[in-house]
Amino acid sequence: MAAAAVLVSIAALLPIGFILWAAIQAGWSTSLDLILRPRVAELLLNTVSLVVCTVPLCGVLSIALAWLTERSDLPGARAWLALIVAPLAVPAFVQGYAWVTLFPAMHGLAAAVLVSVIAYVPFLYLPIAATLRRLDPALEDIAGSLGQTPWRVFRKIVLPQLRLALCGGGLLIGLHLLAEYGLFVLIRFDTFTTAIIDQYRSTYNGPAASMLAGVLATCCLGLLGIDAAMRGTRRFARLGSGAARIAPRFVLGRLRTPALLLCAALVAISLGVPLMTLGRWLVKAGAGVWRFDEITSAFGQTLYLAVAGGIAAIIAATPMSWLSVRAPGPLQRTLEACNYITGALPGVVIALALVSITVGLPIYQSAITVVFAYVLLFLPRAMLSLRASIAQVPLELEHAASSLGRSPARVLWAVTARLAAPGASSGAALVALGIMTELPATQMLAPNGTYTLATAFWAYSSEIDYASAAPYALIMILMSIPLTWLLYIHSHHMAGR
Repeated sequence: MAAAAVLVSIAALLPIGFILWAAIQAGWSTSLDLILRPRVAELLLNTVSLVVCTVPLCGVLSIALAWLTERSDLPGARAWLALIVAPLAVPAFVQGYAWVTLFPAMHGLAAAVLVSVIAYVPFLYLPIAATLRRLDPALEDIAGSLGQTPWRVFRKIVLPQLRLALCGGGLLIGLHLLAEYGLFVLIRFDTFTTAIIDQYRSTYNGPAASMLAGVLATCCLGLLGIDAAMRGTRRFARLGSGAARIAPRFVLGRLRTPALLLCAALVAISLGVPLMTLGRWLVKAGAGVWRFDEITSAFGQTLYLAVAGGIAAIIAATPMSWLSVRAPGPLQRTLEACNYITGALPGVVIALALVSITVGLPIYQSAITVVFAYVLLFLPRAMLSLRASIAQVPLELEHAASSLGRSPARVLWAVTARLAAPGASSGAALVALGIMTELPATQMLAPNGTYTLATAFWAYSSEIDYASAAPYALIMILMSIPLTWLLYIHSHHMAGR
């Protein structure tokens, strides 16, 4: 298991190793010249501005919405909760498509921040709402009995306990912003991801694209470092389960109407706009836009790659997941960190590395390379689900099987694998659903003639044929609904613990 985990971790480090190798090959002076170009400074300013503006806005909005649905007497709170989470089923580049087709003049930082907030608020809302749901109200009662106002109680007692949820959700949004391609191309806002793909397609300038990828990877590692520093070492748990009771609901009074308007406005712009846009294009184009031969082919290829990537990711995640449960230690933590760091890199960085590594090899622009890229991108998703499932397998059952003469491999297959199968299938489903809407890596690595739902949608959108792109967007939304439901159920399950 350790040997297999080492091999997977070495493979996961290939993108970062390629960036360093490209810098060495180009020479440090050339690399510095490429990195210190005015264009790189412009892209860095755009990227930092996007993250700095979007993440705090998502945080403030998520806290307000979570407090309204979890701690106030907002009418229909459970329905609003589901509606606020529902936009997760709409890929970010589909949100961009919807807004650009309605307002063609939308572009620049303001437009990018607006659509990004709409698309990514649920990523912060879910962990914050789950945390609020399971907080013990006793601490708030004590602070209130000492004369603290409700606002001071929230600021001094509740808000500090939301730190981990805010950091985790903020990191996830930040990494998505660094990796997103389609949304920012449609909004006409340049980021490192859009610049790398433009550089790769227009001039195939390997050193220039690699140095841009290196800066982008550094930004990702910087976000991970900021997240670790903000989490700190404070203790957020206590001994004892406390009193199992529900926190009292705050009576909104005159604030009820503004609260309802806030929830309704968010749902209208995050769900209403894309659905209305898709419906308008589908009705306007008529039945002729449903090219069933093309749609069936794109759906089949998407399903094939998603299933292959999901199974491959689970197989690659098994050694590390088993070690993290059965043999934790410094080596295991180091290897696991390698996989998480690579999983945090944008798809375009991994794709650029694999394109350069496989040029001249038989696997260049083949399904094998595409699936390998998917494994590197989504390995953390598979590891999280599989690790939790393996942890629920009693060690005594493995010992009993060994005492009956079973070899370690047979014990793993007959006992551990079978009992961990539900978690493995859940992890494979999460990876598969992520693959279905993946765009940059698929565009750069897929064999000629490969059209997934995402790439077919993008091909028509790039030609300003929005009507022909609408069916693909609708199918992607329908296929993403199970993931949204899974996240919704998972958040309730975790909050109930």
